[in-house]
Amino acid sequence: MEAKQIKIRTLAVSVSAVLFVELVVRMTFLASSLVALGLTRLIQVSLMLWIAGAMGDGTASIGLNRSGCAHGLRRGLLWSAVFGFAALCAAVLLSLAGTNVLSMIRAPLPHTVYAMILYFLVGGIVAPVAEELFFRGLIYGFLRRYGVPVALIFSTVLFTFAHPFRGLPLTQIVGGLLFASAYEVEGHLLVPITIHVLGNLAIFALSAI
Repeated sequence: MEAKQIKIRTLAVSVSAVLFVELVVRMTFLASSLVALGLTRLIQVSLMLWIAGAMGDGTASIGLNRSGCAHGLRRGLLWSAVFGFAALCAAVLLSLAGTNVLSMIRAPLPHTVYAMILYFLVGGIVAPVAEELFFRGLIYGFLRRYGVPVALIFSTVLFTFAHPFRGLPLTQIVGGLLFASAYEVEGHLLVPITIHVLGNLAIFALSAI
């Protein structure tokens, strides 16, 4: 299987809708609110799914074939387990070499229980779903016509720069390459969505230690 290819009209309308919603929210005083961010991402997800259904070949055009969801979830869990084990081995080796691994991935968490729960829901579930629809389902899906290397590199670059970072954005680069590769190999967007969600939740959990 391979990733689905997106038509340029579907891409243009979807990107315009996503950016419009983002701009409207950023112009309001709610721009820094986790609730507003979560609602924004939910609206963007709804718009991307609706546009893909109306202008493309249904949600299957962005890699969400309903008949393959169970298989996509199982494959996503398998990819997550394999990558998690590889990351654990790398962390052990880096720790033995004197590197503080947690400092490389630590996320700034809120202090109250309510804010922490909201942070895990929005940053750990809602945001990854929106990002996978946009960067893999749409961007990677459109660039796929130019070949896998082009789609892999440029979608990862865009994904990386969409996140704030200091120094080398290793987490974003590795994540972008992993998610795109999983989508290309498996052909179902639920695979990178699962990896992304579990990866974010794991980073947040480790950051709470």
